[in-house]
Amino acid sequence: MTGRRPAWIHPAFRLIEGEDRIGWPELAGLAVPAGGVVQADRPSRVLAALAAAEEADRGLLLARGAADPDGWQPGQGFSVTLESSGTTGAPKRLCHDFDRLRGRLRGVAEEGARWLLTYDPGAFAGLQVMLTAAAAGALLIALPGAVSGGGGIAGLAEAARRHAVTHVSGTPSFWRAFLMALGDAELPLRTVTLGGEAADQPLLDRLAERFPGARLRHIYASTEAGALFAVADGRAGFPAAWLDEAPDGLALRIADGVLEVRSPRAAPGIADAEGWLSTGDLVERQDGRVLFAGRLDGLVNVGGVKVSPEAVESRLLAVGGVADAAVSAVPSPITGHLLTATIVPAPGVDGESLRTVLRAATADLPPAARPRALTFADHIPLSPAGKKSRKGAA
Repeated sequence: MTGRRPAWIHPAFRLIEGEDRIGWPELAGLAVPAGGVVQADRPSRVLAALAAAEEADRGLLLARGAADPDGWQPGQGFSVTLESSGTTGAPKRLCHDFDRLRGRLRGVAEEGARWLLTYDPGAFAGLQVMLTAAAAGALLIALPGAVSGGGGIAGLAEAARRHAVTHVSGTPSFWRAFLMALGDAELPLRTVTLGGEAADQPLLDRLAERFPGARLRHIYASTEAGALFAVADGRAGFPAAWLDEAPDGLALRIADGVLEVRSPRAAPGIADAEGWLSTGDLVERQDGRVLFAGRLDGLVNVGGVKVSPEAVESRLLAVGGVADAAVSAVPSPITGHLLTATIVPAPGVDGESLRTVLRAATADLPPAARPRALTFADHIPLSPAGKKSRKGAA
């Protein structure tokens, strides 16, 4: 690189990556792999590779596993190819125009803003956080590889406390673990953002109570569709009125229980002839809201009945005394699959008493949707994307 700072990096932007303190001069001095393929495991590496690719006007692949091109070609001009998380199946690669990728980023400088990076740097959500902090001239705090596992969340909670972070964006699964790890520690949060998974009402209520001075919102976005919309009214789902008139240039509709979108920020070549893209998210209309009810590709067959593990999980999360829960499908020679649940009790909650309450809370569900085993744990393992893995559940 020539060392010329790109327009999308504010001169005041700083990155703390582990123990390293990095500004634009340090980013400009990083070695960038030839060929346009970079292992997207550290924010410094991703930001440096983006700047180099833009300057060279070439394509860039942000590889979330081993940096293996596997037939990838950079194409003409500057573009960014992202790999999806593969939460429910094989990861996909989607090519984005950089300006479209930054479509909903406001880039407004905010004095004293300190962001905590909780997402994989190569993920769409991680890239959005990094680009937002860079454009705003904020301080970005990152602990590479910290999200996977309960100990990593504790490290992020300590980093958030030590650096007095003001902005945190994470998956609902991350936030549940983060709240437990944070304990009674105070944080001067201005913004609390959720994304990557459906935000349930009990968690939104807990966050609003825990951080009353923070702006609370949950974002709907994906690697395929790009950044779509944000909900800031403190309620789960989104207003059903958006099916008639959606914000930010979108169109939304429900087809056979699945949300479909038409977006100017979607990756090219993935929508149908009319521009509609199936999100694969199951939704339901209730009391003027559209609520998320799991993934179409996450449905499991239990004795001939299609069941959504996420919907059952949402029921368990609404039970008082449950800090987190994960519902999974295990093979059964008789019914094809059975559901099991792992429960993280809130501090001071007796597991056996909670077991009785959980059984009662699911008693009115169809037999196929009732978890056959309840296991207690101190945390739910998360993927590098901050999500509960659904692989193998379908």
